[in-house]
Amino acid sequence: MVSLSQARDMFRLQREAKRVKKELQKIQVEAEAEGVSVVVSGEQEILSITIAETADRSRLPAALKDALNRALKKAQVVSAEKMQGVYKEMGLPTEQGMRGMGN
Repeated sequence: MVSLSQARDMFRLQREAKRVKKELQKIQVEAEAEGVSVVVSGEQEILSITIAETADRSRLPAALKDALNRALKKAQVVSAEKMQGVYKEMGLPTEQGMRGMGN
């Protein structure tokens, strides 16, 4: 059975996660590759893709894949950093703390 204190902590964690999610929606991360520019939100949602007139059309699929992967990885890092703040605030182990525990 969940105690009142645990229920409050879960509610607070849920509220903090929602706050971080709103923050992530406002964050924009950009990556470029061979004339392709991709912008994604901190929630890893693609916001825009721009292809330069000078981009090599034969390399377009590879450039698009590269730019998307770079942008999504950057967004993952931003998201993880934001969530570590929530975990730390809640007294939960963060990824850095877990590494120190031998994981």
